[in-house]
Formats: sequence, C-alpha cells, structure tokens
Amino acid sequence: MTELAFAKSFLTTLDSRPSNLSPTHFEDPKNYPPRSAFILPKSPGPPFTKRQKTAPPPGSAPTLTLSLKSSRNPPLVVTLKDQASTLSILDIKESVSTQASIPVKALRILYNKKPVVDSKTLKDVLGEEVIGKGGKVEFGLMVIGGAATVMAKRDEEKEPIDDVGIGKGEEILKTDEFWGDLRGFLVQRLKDEKEGERLARAFKKAWEKS
Repeated sequence: MTELAFAKSFLTTLDSRPSNLSPTHFEDPKNYPPRSAFILPKSPGPPFTKRQKTAPPPGSAPTLTLSLKSSRNPPLVVTLKDQASTLSILDIKESVSTQASIPVKALRILYNKKPVVDSKTLKDVLGEEVIGKGGKVEFGLMVIGGAATVMAKRDEEKEPIDDVGIGKGEEILKTDEFWGDLRGFLVQRLKDEKEGERLARAFKKAWEKS
C-alpha cells in the first residue's frame, strides 16, 4: 500500500468515528489541571547587548555652515555658521550684505550653478537628505556690477547720513531703500517672489497717484 492510499484510508476511518466534543463545546479555564511554568533554557553563548541610540534632544534640528564663494570680480568668501534650515535666501543675502558691504539687490545666490529665488528656504533648496546630515554646504555668490558695486557701497557708508526723524515720512517714501525693504518684506512673508514684487509695485503706484 502506498503512502497516499494509507493516508486516505486513515482519514476515512477518522471521519467515520463520532466526535467526542460538540462544535459548541465550552470548558471553564478554572477546571484546567495545574501545570508548572515552562522556563526556556539559558543560551550557552554570551548575552545579547542592546545598541544604545543617541537621539538628539526633542525639537532640535541640525544646523548648517554656509560657505558662499564668488570666483569672479570681486573674489569673495563669506562663511555663515549655525544657520537653521528655515532660513530664507533673502535672510542669507542680508547677512552677506552686512559682512561684505554689498547691497542686497546686487547679490545673487547660486546652488549647483543655478540662481535661487529669495522666497525659498534652505530646506526647500537642499532637501531633507542634505539638511539631515548637517555640516558644511557651499553656495555660489554673484555680485551684479562687480567690484564697482562694492566700492560704491563703501563710499556711501563713509558719507554722513542725516537722521530722518518724526515728521519726515514723505522723504522716506521718496527713497529707493524704503521700497526695496518693502519688497523684501513682502517676498519673505508671502514666500512668493513674483507676488511680492507685484504688490510692491502696486503700493508704489498708489502712493505716486495720491
């Protein structure tokens, strides 16, 4: 008799016998016979050690060191340390302007040799992978007008500036610095360079017609 035939006959014999337990059988667990606890044998090898993970404090994020280089005239190297990923490109321009004495409107930030708009943040430009690693990130820097712009800015800083106090708002509105600051504020708050420029132009036209 082959194994298959034996298995069939064995199962047929089991089916012919009555079942001792009904389908609705229920037994009280309290009536189970007492059993001793089963303890696993000890491993003969060395015990496993858990890997300790050093997680950063909650709420903290890795900071970046930004290196901005300009290979053209004028050659510049500006380093900004401990910069957050939420920093906007416009904020970076303002920091570079403070260190290098260059007007913000004459600066262009490049990443992978491509210009980056002011409304974007470091997180938008670099991505999660680069932000998570932290460390040093290099950007390109371009100065519109070259060395002449730098010299003009330094000459302006040497000239005495009259203090504009209360009651001179009309004079402030006539300056390009005011409308440049307004444009930068709108771009940073709206996160949209085109919309910020459009609103700045609209405000200036409305003021000129008034």
